[in-house]
Amino acid sequence: MTDKWWYNSRTGEVELGEISNAIERVGPFDTRAEAERAPEKLQENARRWAEEEAEEDR
Repeated sequence: MTDKWWYNSRTGEVELGEISNAIERVGPFDTRAEAERAPEKLQENARRWAEEEAEEDR
């Protein structure tokens, strides 16, 4: 997957290809812009999942 973009959660850098260790990578993404937005997307997903879990607990 060398043509895919990744977000490195340790460094905050966006990388083209599988450069970093898998544990540090978020992705893959088709574009650099998508990878740059990874922290936002992760927060959105976490918030949505927490809301879903809270709803299930009711």
